[in-house]
Formats: sequence, C-alpha cells, structure tokens
Amino acid sequence: MACLEVVRTGLFTTVQDRGRPGYASVGVGESGAADRFAHDCANRLVGNQSGAATLEVVLGGLAVRAAGTVSVAVTGARTPVTVNSESCADYTMLHLNSGDLLELGYTSVGLRSYLSIRGGFDVPAVMGSRSTDTLSWIGPDPVAAGDRLPVGAETDSWPADELVPPPATPEDPLMMHARPGPRDDWFTAASVAALFRETWTVSADTNRVGAKLEGPGALHRSVTDEMPSEAMVAGSLQVPPNGRPILFLADHPVTGGYPVIAVVAEDDLPAAAQLRPGHRVRFHREVASKIPR
Repeated sequence: MACLEVVRTGLFTTVQDRGRPGYASVGVGESGAADRFAHDCANRLVGNQSGAATLEVVLGGLAVRAAGTVSVAVTGARTPVTVNSESCADYTMLHLNSGDLLELGYTSVGLRSYLSIRGGFDVPAVMGSRSTDTLSWIGPDPVAAGDRLPVGAETDSWPADELVPPPATPEDPLMMHARPGPRDDWFTAASVAALFRETWTVSADTNRVGAKLEGPGALHRSVTDEMPSEAMVAGSLQVPPNGRPILFLADHPVTGGYPVIAVVAEDDLPAAAQLRPGHRVRFHREVASKIPR
C-alpha cells in the first residue's frame, strides 16, 4: 500500500478533515481543518471527496518521502515547494514516484498550509473523523518524524484542471464581517463601538483553539454578574475579564463562561485561520439583526 513517510514535521503538523459535527451535546467540538477553503481546494486538486483527510502544516517545514506512486497538492499559506530539491508550484497537482522527497519551506505570509494526497490519509477515525482536536486531544496524535501515513480510498473523479489560482495576499489590516451579540448588551455602548472602530492585532498567543487579540484598550462590561456557561461557535469573539477579545477557531470549546460580544461571519473564518501573530484585523459591523441568544 502506498504511503508517505514523514522525514520532518516542521513546527506542528496534524491530520485534519472536515471535522466531527453533531457531538456538542456530549462536550465534543467539531474541530476539522482551520482553513476549510484551503483544505477543500487541496482535495479538489487531487480528485478527492471533500471529507478526505489532509495534513495541516503550521508555518511550513514539512518533509515527506513517497513510498509508492502518489499524487499530491499543497494549498493554504504560500510556501516554497520542492521535489528532490527542485522547485515546484503550490496550488497544482504534483505526481511523486516512489522515493521522491517533497519538502515545504517556511511561510512568509499566512499560517497554515495543507497537503492532500489522492485517496486521503487513512489514519484511524475517532467519532467519525480523522481530525486532531488540540483542545480535547480527540483524534490521531500530531504527526511525528518516522510516521508512515497510508493512502486511503476517498477519491472522486479527476479534476478538469490541474491547477487553480492561489488566493490574494491577505490585506493588513484584514477586514472581517461580524454581527453583534449574543451578549453585546453586557458591554458598555462605548466598548461595542470600539470593537468595530479600532484596529486589533493578533497576539503571539494564537493556536487552533483561538487567536487572542490586542488593541488600544480593553472592552468594558456594563453587566458584571457571573454568566452561566453558554454554547460557543467558531467565530465567536469572547471577552474574558482582561477585556481582550479572543477569536475562537476550529478547536474552540463547546461552551464558555465569558460573554460573546460578536460573532465573525462563517465566510471569513478561512482568512481568520491564516492570521499569524502581528497581523492586524478590523471588524465590519453587519447590518443584519444581532446574533440571537
């Protein structure tokens, strides 16, 4: 059976698919690829079903050797790609012969790259998903040097094109759309206005759970009562007692005890997953009705 042998993992590499929805009632989050768009694009390029597992690589640095003839693609954060030390393109399908060494350089823009293989990575599924949840540690262990990742059979028809245009470099500051609520009324009017007026910066404390944001000042609550735990979704902007918002990402907790001042639009989450420390963001207030409780 064909597989990829892991030579070097880079900073942090995990197996991810489209997650395990439907288990929030038992305390298990959805998880899955942080940048769903890049994950889906990688699968399309090699003719996989969208649920096939890919490798999510933080900041690049991954090196794998083909054991058998395989077809792969690299998407997400732009990273130099080489096969046997020869430069190759990302966002296109690559064909590897047995023994070929594929290496990802280190990213200069963006945070997470995705490596797909035709058939997907056939690691054991947990609760219907091959995703690694870094909050609960459900799913496979992070990828380690020496691992042999077998190829699965989650294929679809071959794509009509062997390359797609890569996305534009994200703007700085990046504008994201957000709807107020469900607990914006727990904050002063000035703080709600500041959330949408000010420019925020992604701190060094960012991971698959969420990105902590720093700004010119703290967001202040008008209601200081203790709040019972409430359901959380990806894109929630939760504000802990220090007044600095946290943008929840793929491995966010199922519930939380701090108020959510606003929720980022689902379409903007792939871009949010690519924010690296130091990148600036702003929030555009959507005119639709606020998020219901």
